Amino acid sequence: MKDLAGLTEAVRAFRDERDWRQFHHPKDLAMALSIEAAEVLELFRFKSPEQISGEMDGLRPRLAEELSDVLCFVLLMADDCGIDLSQALPAKLAQNALKYPVELARGKNLKYDQL
Repeated sequence: MKDLAGLTEAVRAFRDERDWRQFHHPKDLAMALSIEAAEVLELFRFKSPEQISGEMDGLRPRLAEELSDVLCFVLLMADDCGIDLSQALPAKLAQNALKYPVELARGKNLKYDQL
C-alpha cells in the first residue's frame, strides 16, 4: 500500500464500507481538507522554531495523524474529481522548475515573480 493507487484504494474502501461517499462532494472534501490542514497548523501555533525542534519527538505521533487526515482527503478529492496525482504532481514539479530555476531560486524564499 505504498503507492498512490494503493493508498487511494484503501481510503476509498474505508469510505465506501461506511457509505460516506454521499457526504463527499468536492465542496465537502475541500472543506474537510482545509479543516485538517488547520489542525496541522494548530500543532505549531505560538511555538518558536526552537520549541518545535525540542518538542518534535512528542509532536510526531499527532503530526502523523493530522497529516494522514490531510492525505486521506487529498486522495479522495483527486479520485472523485478524476485527477491522477501520479501524473499531476510531476507535471506541477516541472511547471515549478520553470518558475523557480535553480540558479535564481537556490537558497531564496522569494516568489517566482521576485527572482
